Amino acid sequence: MNKEFKALRISEENGEYIRKIENRKISDLPEGEVLVRVKYSSLNYKDALSVSGNKGVTRKYPHTPGIDAAGIVEASTSEKFKQGDEVIVTSYDLGMNTDGGFAEYIRVPESWVVILPKELSFRDAMIYGTAGFTAALSVYKLLASGQTPEMGPVVVTGALGGVGSIAISILSSLGFEVIAATFESTGDEDVLHELGASTRISKEVTDDQSGRPLLRPQWAGAIDVIGGNTLHTLLKACKPLGTVTCCGNVGSGDLPMSVYPFILNGISLVGIDSQNCPMHLRQKVWDRLAAEWNVYKQKDQVIESSLEDLDTYIDLMLQKKSKGRVIVKL
Repeated sequence: MNKEFKALRISEENGEYIRKIENRKISDLPEGEVLVRVKYSSLNYKDALSVSGNKGVTRKYPHTPGIDAAGIVEASTSEKFKQGDEVIVTSYDLGMNTDGGFAEYIRVPESWVVILPKELSFRDAMIYGTAGFTAALSVYKLLASGQTPEMGPVVVTGALGGVGSIAISILSSLGFEVIAATFESTGDEDVLHELGASTRISKEVTDDQSGRPLLRPQWAGAIDVIGGNTLHTLLKACKPLGTVTCCGNVGSGDLPMSVYPFILNGISLVGIDSQNCPMHLRQKVWDRLAAEWNVYKQKDQVIESSLEDLDTYIDLMLQKKSKGRVIVKL
């Protein structure tokens, strides 16, 4: 079997990164035990970085991005999966240095593949995708650290983005009071309220410039996608014994701060690594997303794109103007 299929390819030409839909063959794909016909993918920040030539994400070009894929097993040499199985592949090296989900086919190692929970469609699985999985893993780790609604409100940064909006929906369904932190100070209040946020704060509140090592406690915990000084502010304004999770560095990868939030207030900083999350935990989190945590309020407002129309949404994400989720129908 060496059929042709469509893929979005990124090529490096004279220092510029060119996007083009190309016809490829199955034999062009990397080695792996499981060949999947992709039904849906989704757009994530790592994809936008890969498209723009970020060598910290993708080292070699030409390349097919897409760190998410959901589809049907077309061929398998693995004993774990058979032809016709409905599966999800997210994270690991997919779409980074291994050709990813912005194509009609992927071929991957069996250790990357998750059986699609029966409660989820391909479309819904990719509405969640890596962003939803990261949000759910953040909530899972927050609960595991002992965070409860009785301790007080939880801040979610990047509240209108993929991770943030899904995290708000899950937290509010669990009874938490949620504070939505956004770059904008006004607008989208109806959307945030529908997601489950009770309060909105602007970037200035979570970007303290005073230089003080501790601030007056304002929240009991946080889920952060920004990093840098935003993460620093969340930690030093957190109530004693609270937990802050970190899953991104959109703002900065640096964290210059004192140890006082940790040794005086007992704050826990929990890192979220959705890329290499162990498979037993990955399946557990996906099962929760398919069942009691399948509560995302904005499914009807998700943008569905073709490969050909994906350019526009990639550019918006690179400009940090994207909102909600963009999924790709193959």
